[in-house]
Amino acid sequence: MTNALLVFNRNPYDGTDITWNGLRLAEQLLNTGLDVNIFLMNDSVDLARDVTEPPDDYFDLGKMLKELMGKNVPIKVCGTCKARCGIHKGEPYFDGAQEAKMIELAQWIKEADKVISF
Repeated sequence: MTNALLVFNRNPYDGTDITWNGLRLAEQLLNTGLDVNIFLMNDSVDLARDVTEPPDDYFDLGKMLKELMGKNVPIKVCGTCKARCGIHKGEPYFDGAQEAKMIELAQWIKEADKVISF
């Protein structure tokens, strides 16, 4: 089966719809029959932290990510970025988000048919 890797880099609530659109795309890729993997790095790691809350009148991106996890989309989150990146530096990742290293991202890239970065 064809698979797609989505790599997120940006703070989830940076005033743009980039992360929201990436999560929406992940859902649609699943609907077309692709396997989807998601890797969070840099400031996007806040997406996998329960402490991160959406601004008023905006989508709950963490909830969207958890819904994708509920559809068996693996989520890997940069372990180094946990301490270095995001507004909530050092806060734990929520259950189901797997802490990973760069070698795991490299392996996913090697195995992916399509790689998309947000």
